[in-house]
Amino acid sequence: MGEILRQPRLFWSVQLALQSVWVVNAAVITCALAALSLQGSPTGLPPISVKVHSIKRVIMRRNVKLLLMFSVTWMFAIVYYLQVTKDSKSPEENRALRLKEPSAIAAEETNLVAVGSESLGRALPAVSPGVAHSTAVSPPTDHRLTWKYFDERGYVERGRLHVGEDPYHRNKFNQAESDRLPSNRDIPDTRHHTCRRKMWRTDLPPTSVIITFHNEARSTLLRTVVSVLNRSPPHLIHEIILVDDFSDDPTDGEELAKIQKVKVLRNDKREGLMRSRVKGADAASAPILTFLDSHCECNANWLEPLLERVAEDHNRVVCPIIDVISMDTFQYIGASSDLRGGFDWNLVFKWEYLSSEERAKRQKDPSSAIRTPMIAGGLFVIDKAYFEKLGKYDMAMDVWGGENLEISFRVWQCGGSLEIIPCSRVGHVFRKQHPYTFPGGSGNVFARNTRRAAEVWMDDYKQFYYAAVPLAKNIPFGNIQSRLELRDRLQCKPFKWYLEHVYPELTVPDSMDIAFGSVQQGFMCLDTMGHLLDGTVGLFSCHDSGGNQEWAFTQNGLIKHHDLCVTLVQAEPGSSLRLRPCTNSSLQKWHKPSDRGMLRHASYNLCIDSRSVRSQGLTVESCDHDAQSQRWKFALNRS
Repeated sequence: MGEILRQPRLFWSVQLALQSVWVVNAAVITCALAALSLQGSPTGLPPISVKVHSIKRVIMRRNVKLLLMFSVTWMFAIVYYLQVTKDSKSPEENRALRLKEPSAIAAEETNLVAVGSESLGRALPAVSPGVAHSTAVSPPTDHRLTWKYFDERGYVERGRLHVGEDPYHRNKFNQAESDRLPSNRDIPDTRHHTCRRKMWRTDLPPTSVIITFHNEARSTLLRTVVSVLNRSPPHLIHEIILVDDFSDDPTDGEELAKIQKVKVLRNDKREGLMRSRVKGADAASAPILTFLDSHCECNANWLEPLLERVAEDHNRVVCPIIDVISMDTFQYIGASSDLRGGFDWNLVFKWEYLSSEERAKRQKDPSSAIRTPMIAGGLFVIDKAYFEKLGKYDMAMDVWGGENLEISFRVWQCGGSLEIIPCSRVGHVFRKQHPYTFPGGSGNVFARNTRRAAEVWMDDYKQFYYAAVPLAKNIPFGNIQSRLELRDRLQCKPFKWYLEHVYPELTVPDSMDIAFGSVQQGFMCLDTMGHLLDGTVGLFSCHDSGGNQEWAFTQNGLIKHHDLCVTLVQAEPGSSLRLRPCTNSSLQKWHKPSDRGMLRHASYNLCIDSRSVRSQGLTVESCDHDAQSQRWKFALNRS
C-alpha cells in the first residue's frame, strides 16, 4: 500500500478504478430498484393516476438508460486512460533517478575521498554537499505521494549549449539532439530472438560499474547511468563509480553523487583513461568490475550474460556487442553479431567479419560466445581479483589509446581469454574525432602508448609495427621494466604463440619478403586512397601510420596490400595500375632491377610511374633510369 501511495500515476489509477467500481455498483443498484418499482401494473387507480404512473415509468426507463450509458462511457474512458498511460514515462517514474538519503551521501563522500587519495597518492577535493544536493526535486506537500527524484531537467539545462553555439563543438557529436532526449528513452531490443528466451543464473555475483569521463555532455553521461540502473537487475548493480578526470566543471559529476548507488571520484589533475580506471577499480567493492564509456546506453538484459560467463571462468574477459548510437541523430542502430576485433601491423583496432566457416557454425547457436583477438577497450567485464593479478593497466600510458591492445595481448598471452557475448548489447556514440586535447599531440600519445605495448608483448614481431609506422621509432616510450617483470612473473606465452593460436588470420610478412612497410617517393607514399577491389593506386603525404600506406614487396615479386596486389591491366605505357586479389599472376610480378629504386614489371620494359597520378593514379611507363617519377624507397628493406 505504501508503494502505491508513493507513486502518483499508480495512486490515481487506483482511485479511478475504485470510482469506476462505485459508479457501476450505483448503476446496478439503481437498475434493480427501478425494476422493482416498475413491476406490475397499478389497478383501481383513476385514469389520470394511471397516466401519471406511465409517464413516471417512461422517465425512469430513460434515466436508467442514461445512467447505464454514462457508466459504460466512464468504464471505456478509464480503460483508455490506463492503456495510453501504461507505457508513459515521467521523471517521477524513472527508477534510476531516485535519490539517496543525505546521511548516506555524506558518508560516501568521506569514504571516497580517502579511497581516492590512496589510489593516486594525493588528496582529492571533497565533494561539496551544498552543490551535490542543489538539484533535488522539492517534494510535494503530501509526502505519501512521491519519492525524492533527481532534477534531470535542471541538471541537463545547466550544461546546455549557448544560443548560436555549434552543437558539435564541445563533444564532436550533436549535443543539441542528445539534450532533447530523456534519460530513460526507449531503445529497440537488438538481440537475436534466441537470447530473449534464455534464462540466466539466479546466483550471479554483483558488479561495480566504473565510468570515467572528461567534459562529457551532461545528457549522455546521465543517460549512461540511468540505462545501467533501469536495465539491470537491482541486486546485480552494487555501485556505479564515476571517475571525473578533471573536467572543467566539477559539478558535472558532483551533482550525480546523490543518485542511488552512484559514487563520484574526481582527479585533481588530468590523469587519462588508464589511471582513472585503475582509481575506480581500487575504490570498487564488488567482486566483478564492469568498465563502460560515458556515452553509452545499456540494452535489455545486457548484464546477466556477461556476468554468467565470468562467473563460469574467472579468467575470461567479456564484452557486449557494441551497437551504434548515431553521433548526428542519436538513433540507436543494432550492430552485426558476426564481427570481432582485430588489427593490422599498424596496431590500430578494427572490426572484422568472422570467417564464413565460423558464421556457418554459429547458425546453430547464434547466442554462443565469440572469441576475439582484441577488444575495443571501452566496454568490458572482468573479475576484480583477476584484473589485479593481471597487472591492472599500464599506469605509464597517457590519456587514451593503445590500452586495449596492451590488455588484449596480456590477457591472451598470460592464460586468459577474450570473448564477445552476442546476448549482451550496449549502444555507444561513435564519433569521428576526439573532443579533448592530448598533451604533445594525439599522434605522439597514441604512438607512445602503442610502442610500450609492442616493446613488452610483441617480441621480434615489433619490427613489423615499426615498418608500418616509422614515426613510432622516434617517440620515447619510457621505462617498461616493471611491465617486463610482470610478464616474467605471470609466465606469459610469447607473441608467436598468440599469432598461431589466437590470431592466425593476421598475415605475417614472409621472412623472405624483399621489403615491408611504406613505399615512398620523396614526401609522398604509395596509398590505396581507400579504394578496394579494382581500385586505382595513388600517392598521398606520408603519415607513417600504416593503414592505406602499408605494403609488402614479396620474394616472388608481388606488391601486396593485405590480400590485394598491384596489377598491370594493359601492357602498354600510360596504363593505370589496379588493385586486384593476389593470384600470383604474371601481371602481378615486379622486380627491382637496380639500386635506383625502380619497380619494373617482370615481363615488360614498363616501370611504375607517378607522372599522371593526379588524373589516372599510378601508371606504367617505359622504364627511364633518369626519371624521378619512377624512383621508390621502402621503409623497411631486407634486400
